[in-house]
Amino acid sequence: MDRLLGPLLNGLGGSVRARNAEAVGGLFTGIVAQARQPGFYAALGVPDTLDGRFEMVALHLFLVMHRLKGQGAAAAKLSQRLYETMVDDFEKSIMELGAGDSGIARRVKTMARGMAGRIRAYDEALAESDDGRLDVALDNNLYGTVDPVRDGALPAMAAYVRACAAALDAQPLESLMRGELRFAPAPA
Repeated sequence: MDRLLGPLLNGLGGSVRARNAEAVGGLFTGIVAQARQPGFYAALGVPDTLDGRFEMVALHLFLVMHRLKGQGAAAAKLSQRLYETMVDDFEKSIMELGAGDSGIARRVKTMARGMAGRIRAYDEALAESDDGRLDVALDNNLYGTVDPVRDGALPAMAAYVRACAAALDAQPLESLMRGELRFAPAPA
């Protein structure tokens, strides 16, 4: 009996892994596409630099992870795989920029530590009803190298972040688990 069921069950496990990889790929592709929307850089003054683009990907990754938080073991696993995919993607990007092997490990470790801090700051900020703490988190991360920040950029970005959190909360968990993603509209 095991000879008959073993291949069948292994096949099902492979198909589950394939669906999970597909979901992670779909989510990460959607995160990166949203983070690259020109309005963030042109209208809201996010620096169009390697750091600025990292910050936008990190913000959108956080928003998806925030939605998946507390939604069960499968959602937690998807969130973890999504985070690992981001780290892998950044590592590949740094390699493409020509950093040496020792420089890659150091930079990826710095990014991972920084991401943990961003997740904590954004999570705490979204838990509050006013935007004071969210403005500070966005100012420190998205606009950390900008002085002065464009008038109206912080409130507009805070409103966008809250709109995305609401849009993701309204999206059925099942669709996220399939890799489907709907953010609020990006600024024009």
